[in-house]
Amino acid sequence: MSEQRGGGLLRTGSSPARATFLELFFDLVFVFALTRVSQRMVADVDGGHMAADVARTLLLFLVLWHVWTITTWVTSRYEPERVVIQAVVVGVMFGSLVLGVTLPRALEERALAFALAYVVMMVGRPLVLAAALRGHPRRMVPVRLVGWAVATTPLWLAGALVPDLRLPLWVVALAADYLGAFLGWPLPRLGASRIRSWLLAGEHLAERYQQIFLIALGESILVIGVSSSGGRFSTRSAAAFALAFAVTALLWRLYFHRAGYLLAEALRLAGAPGRLAESAAQTHLFMVLGVLSAAVGYELVIAHPYEAADPRWLVFVVGGPALFLAARSRFEYEIFGRVSRSRLVGLVALLLLAPVLTAGPALPALGAVAGVLALVVLADARRARGRPPESSASPVGREPIGEAGPEA
Repeated sequence: MSEQRGGGLLRTGSSPARATFLELFFDLVFVFALTRVSQRMVADVDGGHMAADVARTLLLFLVLWHVWTITTWVTSRYEPERVVIQAVVVGVMFGSLVLGVTLPRALEERALAFALAYVVMMVGRPLVLAAALRGHPRRMVPVRLVGWAVATTPLWLAGALVPDLRLPLWVVALAADYLGAFLGWPLPRLGASRIRSWLLAGEHLAERYQQIFLIALGESILVIGVSSSGGRFSTRSAAAFALAFAVTALLWRLYFHRAGYLLAEALRLAGAPGRLAESAAQTHLFMVLGVLSAAVGYELVIAHPYEAADPRWLVFVVGGPALFLAARSRFEYEIFGRVSRSRLVGLVALLLLAPVLTAGPALPALGAVAGVLALVVLADARRARGRPPESSASPVGREPIGEAGPEA
């Protein structure tokens, strides 16, 4: 009976394939949290040690990403309409809001609140799931997560309490958290449960990754609007506003034509969908990071359209779209098993343009980025003209891993 009650949390064929309204509500927190990331990056550009400051902000972004990713996997494996799962999502939502509020000063005076929020989520979420699953074999998966989260908790708390050791301790702790997810959170006697072997709702998971990409684009729109609504209006600032919007729209087009649109189909047809989902999760991390970096560039150009393009600004103005194109090329391979020449040419063009653009104002630099992306989009449209819509042919996870065990 206990196994049956625990099994009631698992997804079935009648479970909703689309994301629930609660999950969309949950994502609203990340719209806010990602704006905190981009604003901290803008401040990093003005600092005296940009590379080190950006690396610190990247650490905080990876914390947010880990929380969102694990929550997404939970709702793709368990019945999202069950009260226990909804309680877990709401609890993580509140904790993520705390992370967003404390993030601007998370490595300074708000370190303890940031660390506590993260630790409580990482330990509490699988603990609730393990208790709810009771005697079901899948209970061992959240038990593994609890074990790894408890092991890294002292590092997070010690880093929060000892400022001089905060950064190295948190780097080690976060690396351990990501390593645990990659290895399947192995524990003595229990072994590991690799994500690639899990049973999951592919259409639901695909939609969640599409939504986090749209959230990143939404954060870009927010940055464009806020940056343009203050200060004195001018023709050049209006041009920067229009170009920033154009780049954002081009990034949207590049993502969804057609790999982003076919992710659900690729997961549905894969013999080992968990392997493809694990790979796509890593790719989306870099695509989202590219969009956020581009948003930082928008704010810098809108605020200083007349000034010479500072090489530090071009790290974001050019580097953000270049990172997106590199990750989007990998995404194309994950869905179709090949990479379009236009994307590789666009990536090389951005990298070659970067040193040249330092000789002129910031505004033409953003225009050059928009031009390169527009050419890639036109190449996509030309290739697709007169041909039937391309279907998924993913080489990732094509062969099944084997018969799924009771924990999958």
